[in-house]
Amino acid sequence: MANPAESHDEVEIVACTNGPLLVRGEIDLRSADGEPIEQTRKTVALCRCGVSAIKPFCDGTHKLVNFTT
Repeated sequence: MANPAESHDEVEIVACTNGPLLVRGEIDLRSADGEPIEQTRKTVALCRCGVSAIKPFCDGTHKLVNFTT
């Protein structure tokens, strides 16, 4: 993954209503322990409900728990 500080691509963050954060562009994604998480896609969906089994990524569980923003 390229260093975000050296990237020329803009990063866009979209907060989906009652859903995840969609992040487009290269970012420095880290675990709660500070370990780097490889970004394999240009767009990632990050969990906001806290219930996803694959945190920090969204797995759609927000729909099952009726998460609202």
